[in-house]
Amino acid sequence: MIGDVTSTTLHAALTGLAQRQRTTADNIANVNTPGFLAGRVDFESSLRGALADGRTPTISGGTVRRSLEPTNTNGNNVNLDGETVLATETGLRYQLALGALDGKYSVLRTALQAR
Repeated sequence: MIGDVTSTTLHAALTGLAQRQRTTADNIANVNTPGFLAGRVDFESSLRGALADGRTPTISGGTVRRSLEPTNTNGNNVNLDGETVLATETGLRYQLALGALDGKYSVLRTALQAR
């Protein structure tokens, strides 16, 4: 039960979300850096693909790519409003996944205490 697909999937999601949060923080920190291109993290596609193929997902931070969104006059394409929304959304998703994992371990703790 500890190493089942659900636990591994939740752990992979938490790892990907943590990477997204770090990348978003880096984007915000470089909002005024000339030539800086915002980073984007994709872990959902590999997670979704593994589950669709019936495989246990691998735990990785996902793929970080530079955004190809249009830049402003100094070559920077970080949108502070968009990054702030993304950081909030990522935090909420992290809390949701953490709550699901906690619930799964709570069931295991209850089962072990009943013995």
